[in-house]
Amino acid sequence: MTDYRGLAQTIAALTEGETDTVALMATVACEVHHADDRFDWTGFYRVVAPGLLKIGPYQGGHGCLIIPFDRGVCGAAARTGQVQLVPDVDAFPGHIACAASTRSELVIPVRNGTGDLLGVFDIDSDLPDAFTEDDARELGAILDRVFAGAA
Repeated sequence: MTDYRGLAQTIAALTEGETDTVALMATVACEVHHADDRFDWTGFYRVVAPGLLKIGPYQGGHGCLIIPFDRGVCGAAARTGQVQLVPDVDAFPGHIACAASTRSELVIPVRNGTGDLLGVFDIDSDLPDAFTEDDARELGAILDRVFAGAA
C-alpha cells in the first residue's frame, strides 16, 4: 500500500513555494505514479474551456486528449465536483476507454485555493477494484495542499 505520509512530505518539499499549475501537476503526477504499483496511469486533465478537459501532465501510456464534462469518469468528476471511485470501469455508463487494459479508476476534482476547478486528477489501474476510500481521502488531501496557492 501507499505510504501517504511519506508521499505527502516528498510532494510538499518538491512543490513548496511553486504556484505554476502545470509544474505542480507534473510533479504530483510523477511522484504519485511511482508511489504504488497499482497506479498504471496517473495524470491530470485540465479545464481549458467551459465543459471541456484537455490532457495535462501524466505518467504512463497515452491518454485521451480531450474529454467533455458529459463523458466518462473524468467528465463526471469535473461536472459533479465529486470524487469518482470506480471499481469496474466496464460497469460505468459512458466510460471512455483510453487504454483497453484499465479495469478500475479513481478521479478527484482539483481546485485552487479560491475554489476554481483547475481540472481532475485521474488514476487508472489494470487491476479491478484497486482503489479505496482511503486512497481518495489521502490523495484529495495532498491535492488540496498542493493546489491551494496555484495560479
